[in-house]
Amino acid sequence: MLVPFAAAFGVLVAAEYLWLAWLLRDPEVAVPWSVAVPAVLAVLALAGAALVLLGRARARAWLLLAVVSVVLALGLLGTAVLFGALGLGAVVGQALLLLVAPVGCLVLAARRPVREWTRPARATRPADPGRRTQRTG
Repeated sequence: MLVPFAAAFGVLVAAEYLWLAWLLRDPEVAVPWSVAVPAVLAVLALAGAALVLLGRARARAWLLLAVVSVVLALGLLGTAVLFGALGLGAVVGQALLLLVAPVGCLVLAARRPVREWTRPARATRPADPGRRTQRTG
């Protein structure tokens, strides 16, 4: 039941990265690094959300969602501290409000049902018809 919510929060994290890229754009420069990095992280968040929803085990999608969420949360916390030091309380509140998506994504992606949904299937040995089980007791 938590998997679709984790994927939805992953999409919200990607939307925040794209919004950050849009804020950092400069019309005079073709593709600056300040826009390319959030755009790549947004693509990774979308890929992680899709892989979690599909239950892909090899990609460790829950870990991908957790990492991109931590990066965004640390960036938003740094922004809040910076604007708090500058005395801009309203901007601090907005930055802290934006923390809902990455923290929610991190909490949901790290939960056991999501991790088990994306874990590799355990190998089972086929039963050997000639082998008997030993009884105890």
